[in-house]
Amino acid sequence: MGWLSERAEAAEREVGTPFDLTACVREPIHRLGGVQSHGALVAARAGRIVVTSANAAGMLGRVDDLEALLGAGQRELVEALADADTGQTAMMPVTLPGNGQRFDVTVHRADGLLVLEFEPAAAETTGALLVRQALMRLQRASTVVEAARAAVREIRAITGYDRVVAYRFEAIDGPGEVIAEDVADDREPWLGLWFPATDIPPQARELYERNWIRVIADVGDATARLVPEVLPETGEPLDLSQSVLRTVSPFHLEYLRNIGVASSMSVSLLSDGRLWGLIACHGREPKALSPAVRAACEFFGVALSLHLAGLRERDEAVARERSRIAIARLLERISVDLESGLSPAGLEQVVECDAVAVRFAGTVTISGNLPEERVAEVITKLPAGELWHSDQLSRQDVAGALVLPIGADGDCVVWLRRERTVARRWAADPRTPVVLGPNGERLTPRGSTAVFLATVRGRSTPWTPVDLAMAAELGRSLTGIAVAQARRLAALNTELGRSNVDLNSFAHAAAHDLKEPLRGIANYATFIAEDTAGRLDEVTQRRLAAIQRLAGRMDELLNSLLYYSRLGRTELHREPILAREALARALDVAGPRLEAAGVEVELAGDPAPIVADPVLLDEVLVNLLVNTAKYAREDGPRRVVVGVENDTLVVRDNGIGMPAHLREEAFELFRRLHPSAEGSGAGLAIVRRIVERHGGQVWAEESPGGGTTMRATFPQ
Repeated sequence: MGWLSERAEAAEREVGTPFDLTACVREPIHRLGGVQSHGALVAARAGRIVVTSANAAGMLGRVDDLEALLGAGQRELVEALADADTGQTAMMPVTLPGNGQRFDVTVHRADGLLVLEFEPAAAETTGALLVRQALMRLQRASTVVEAARAAVREIRAITGYDRVVAYRFEAIDGPGEVIAEDVADDREPWLGLWFPATDIPPQARELYERNWIRVIADVGDATARLVPEVLPETGEPLDLSQSVLRTVSPFHLEYLRNIGVASSMSVSLLSDGRLWGLIACHGREPKALSPAVRAACEFFGVALSLHLAGLRERDEAVARERSRIAIARLLERISVDLESGLSPAGLEQVVECDAVAVRFAGTVTISGNLPEERVAEVITKLPAGELWHSDQLSRQDVAGALVLPIGADGDCVVWLRRERTVARRWAADPRTPVVLGPNGERLTPRGSTAVFLATVRGRSTPWTPVDLAMAAELGRSLTGIAVAQARRLAALNTELGRSNVDLNSFAHAAAHDLKEPLRGIANYATFIAEDTAGRLDEVTQRRLAAIQRLAGRMDELLNSLLYYSRLGRTELHREPILAREALARALDVAGPRLEAAGVEVELAGDPAPIVADPVLLDEVLVNLLVNTAKYAREDGPRRVVVGVENDTLVVRDNGIGMPAHLREEAFELFRRLHPSAEGSGAGLAIVRRIVERHGGQVWAEESPGGGTTMRATFPQ
């Protein structure tokens, strides 16, 4: 079949397709040599009509000369309209001078000819008003599915079809799903029905991209053939790609008859010029829409496409932001220790999946809801070295994988998805036999659903562009951390060499210069006690014992001091930091919590830089901002203001406040003033430890008008 995958071909054979589908693919649907008979077509070259539909003379009269047909003035207008920049086609009303009949004429150029399609003029004037009202209601839709639901309601109200569905393609050349429907009560619902890619062959998709709207007035229409059937200069029928009256493929007509449809309309939904979906309309009776109504529906389709694109961009932006927050949290953990911090925990929030695995230094760690032995088996067979993805691993338990290499020796992060399961949803009762036409049973939703179910076996939900972008972003961040850690380790090694010299000097002083005299004091006190045993009074004996005890205690303190000095040597990377930038980074982490609590964040003025370690300053801000969300007031506007006053970071909120006698206790480790509050109670203790490492102080005071003000000094 050429354009079909082996899987699709096998699926067609599995459900017993009674004819070769390549007949559909090979069919030149834009050169079928006829038009629907409720209108007429003429095509002219240099004013002489060279192609007509068989019904043109009966409908229009004289059809040999364009000026005789239209009159000089209308001919000039039509030709000017065809050459104007109005898009691919244009429409204007005309009155035939010969008999005074009024027509709506659609104009375009094809194969070097001026093509005119005549339809009897309609008196309808409500199309523009209806579509304006429909667009106003459409703007209230906040999701893609809501917009699709609104669209099918409005299109059905405008056109009067029995069934209107919104159909979304999974990929440009993939299957599609009915995501919204408005249907007459006595019609079988199609909501949730999937159709395979084979139902809309490539040449049909191309025409949908070139034409926003396609109307079939009567499935039983006797096509008005073109005369002549082929153009002498090309040897082919006239190209009707832009024709509004173009006749219909017999395959498609058979499809429509088999599902009880007498008339239809399709409105294309495009994204970046490619077919994203369709609004498909079906009627049980013939229905010829006027050009005015068609134009209203076409305009609605354009507006809906733009609205859907905006909604999808918003959803993608939200998904990116959610992933970036997860990445920030991961990096905060990993930046401390790349090897220990790189685990599957949290990676499922970067890319949605059923399981995630990390292969690092030859060890594979797995987390999720897929069988670990199957995941481990799949990972050993995946390519390494570059970002790679597939949703067709042909396995029920692990059908999709997204691989992010993170270093040499095959180290990688792998997100995994199980096989997508699809319920059996039928557009018609599969137990009811269909009426077979010349093109067979295949051209019905009954066969289509079976084909789709067979086609999607062994496939996962596809990886989206956002999934791939976020995986790549995580990869760049991990590479940056690895490089930074390598540089930091090199600097630390240099500093460690210098520190070791100082440490050895300190250890020597502690061991000899301090401990040796202390040992002498203890020894002499022991000697005195031994030499004067039984001769000293009780008070003197107690004093000697106290000297011995205190000497031992001081020796222990010196040992502890030496040990503490080894533990407490931590280098601070101080640099001037703009409060605006530090606040922005902190909001990447604390922003969702503040937003959920309804707390507005404000930066006071244009504060001076703070000299501090940027990572630790970010941690201070995050903890203070999260506290404002925890202890926000119950009513009224909730606000927190961040500023800098004389090397002092100030975070002032208007929350529930803190009793004066408990403000100091709030900085104790694991101390929570409100038992019902979330968290461990370590936040302010961490803030104090960080500030004191910078040589500063932190304290709480009451905000003017209520609330709490936190002040943390970072002396230069």
